[in-house]
Amino acid sequence: MKLISHGKTKDVYKREDGNYLLKFKDDLTGKDGIFDPGANSVGLNIAGAGKAALKMSEFFFEILEKSRIPTHYIEANIEKDYMIVKPAIVFGRGLEIICRYRAVGSFFRRYGEYIKEGSPLDALIEFTLKDDVRNDPLITEDALIMLGILSQEQFNVLKGLTKRIAGIIKEELSGKGIELYDIKLEFGREKNSKKLILIDEISGGNMRAFKDGKYLEPLELEKLVTA
Repeated sequence: MKLISHGKTKDVYKREDGNYLLKFKDDLTGKDGIFDPGANSVGLNIAGAGKAALKMSEFFFEILEKSRIPTHYIEANIEKDYMIVKPAIVFGRGLEIICRYRAVGSFFRRYGEYIKEGSPLDALIEFTLKDDVRNDPLITEDALIMLGILSQEQFNVLKGLTKRIAGIIKEELSGKGIELYDIKLEFGREKNSKKLILIDEISGGNMRAFKDGKYLEPLELEKLVTA
């Protein structure tokens, strides 16, 4: 295999068959040792975090597969901490979409003058560019289209897909007594068919979830979800 990149939480390798291997690490995003799914730098290392992220990803990707949601997922090896995925082309240099059900995190920091922390939101969608230098800036629909990152049709499809995927995950968590506050997803185009597909991972590292009013750390969340 050929090493393609060292990521914050995963290393990416290209396999001889053309697919990719994502090697999950125990690094988490955050600052000063405090986990933050919205951060764009590694803030801490927790033993078992990589395996927990992989188990959650396998769990949710297989649920999405049953719902006929297009993804890059092929299979996972929990013991060896890796996932095999289809090759995909990202939008621009990387585009993430956030679905928010509660006003927390960066949303509350931006709009706290207008809303109380924790107030409900109706599956509010935000697009952000993956850009560490510029702190992953928000980007509007018009800017995405004018900069050639997305077409209008792609924007509409991705917004709808995000709401549908987040809804499936929210419902699954709700059945376990867990409330999803927000989730960050990433999409790309399948290399061969150009179909829009969900990529990256689905784990506690890219969502905020609470149980009985208590925030669930990624490892704790995984234990409750996959048990």
